[in-house]
Amino acid sequence: MAGTALIDRRRFLVLASSAAVVAMEGSRRALGREIAPTEGLLSGPIELSGDWHAAPTDAVMRVLNRIREVDLSGLRLLSDRQPKKIRIENRDEVTPAIWLHSDQPDMASIVVNVGYADWCRLAYQFGHELGHVLCNSWQFSAKPQPPTQWLEEVLVETFSVRGLRLLTGSWERSPPFAGDAGFARAIRQYGSALLDKFKADDLSPAEWFRTNRTKLEARSGKEVPWGPAVVGVLHIYEDVKVGKPACLDDLGALNRWPERTSVPIERYLDLWTESCVAIGSTGELPSRLRQLFAIG
Repeated sequence: MAGTALIDRRRFLVLASSAAVVAMEGSRRALGREIAPTEGLLSGPIELSGDWHAAPTDAVMRVLNRIREVDLSGLRLLSDRQPKKIRIENRDEVTPAIWLHSDQPDMASIVVNVGYADWCRLAYQFGHELGHVLCNSWQFSAKPQPPTQWLEEVLVETFSVRGLRLLTGSWERSPPFAGDAGFARAIRQYGSALLDKFKADDLSPAEWFRTNRTKLEARSGKEVPWGPAVVGVLHIYEDVKVGKPACLDDLGALNRWPERTSVPIERYLDLWTESCVAIGSTGELPSRLRQLFAIG
């Protein structure tokens, strides 16, 4: 399609002084912060396209809105690059992806591949792709590149796993459909099976990265099982402070620099930390990832 590109992301993947104020403003200018952040990612409309296998549109929308609500719960959406709306297309025999397009520049376009009313699979796939949108990887210029695309893939995969755990509780407490609280059991089983697969590899995240760095940096990291990395990142995501996720706000600072993932991970984490300063997030997540993967 002219002007579009379908990118398979599973393939690639109180300031203390006036000097500090000047430094922060410089970072903002360097990283392109020109407009105030919005919460379009959370509040913007969702539209459907594709074949949903006769599932009622109202039912699909209820589930998608619930998934988005729980996945983004507790986060401050600080990015200045959020879409104003989201289109979700269901297509058979494709790999879930972000559709990068040059038309409708305010719309994030997500492609999923789910069967009739397969809410568990929808939550998993939509959660992963929503993670990419949160990480500012939805505009036409957001083509994934080595050597650090693998890290974004790990971060959004873990974001999806976390979302399944949150969805279980939300569905149990207040199901989208009357009398359907029992379906929370199916979501829990789906998420547990996925996490068990990730836990099968008993390497530490640092050992995993050291052993697989060359392969990870060759493409998107799909060729390497992500188990130890996902388990390690999930511990960070679920480290709740004052009733809120400790550092998930930092995902909104990702990829706000021209090189995006085309730089080595050491430089990528430096740029990410600067971007956190620019949007006003904590900067804790890139710092903890350095420790997790023993990156100097």
